[in-house]
Amino acid sequence: MDAGVRDLRSADHLLHALAAELTLPEGTFGCTHLVRGERPRVALSLTLPSESLLRTAQERLAAGGHEVSPGAPDAVGRAVLYPGVTALTGTLTIADVLSRSAIDRVTVLGTPGQPAPDAVLMTGDHMRPTWQDSELVLTTMPAVGGTLVPFEVPDPTPCCADH
Repeated sequence: MDAGVRDLRSADHLLHALAAELTLPEGTFGCTHLVRGERPRVALSLTLPSESLLRTAQERLAAGGHEVSPGAPDAVGRAVLYPGVTALTGTLTIADVLSRSAIDRVTVLGTPGQPAPDAVLMTGDHMRPTWQDSELVLTTMPAVGGTLVPFEVPDPTPCCADH
């Protein structure tokens, strides 16, 4: 869906609003996709647990004035809505993240392997994994005290914010 959104934060909010409006079921994936070119923007994609639910959502979105087309803009979407996302709050182990959600794998920037299952992740209540080779992968980075944090933060400082 192309809603004319230009930034990730607005796209996240729109996905959450649409999920509530459409009462999307558990098992729904809602992703953002960066569209480059002469009109840069963020497109949205929804994958629902059944074809009939998907058709109903497409019809309701189109009736609401959204430009809807079949398929995802690319294969590397950034997941905002996914099974288990609401259980990923506070401080968790990597094993907790993998067992409670649709996330398939966790990586750590700058390291070749995966973190230990008992490694501690401070979620910041903002987990945005991305699709990589048909797996939902959460990228993390080292933090204070040997913990990990998601690579993407909810309120990033804009480039050149201090000038």
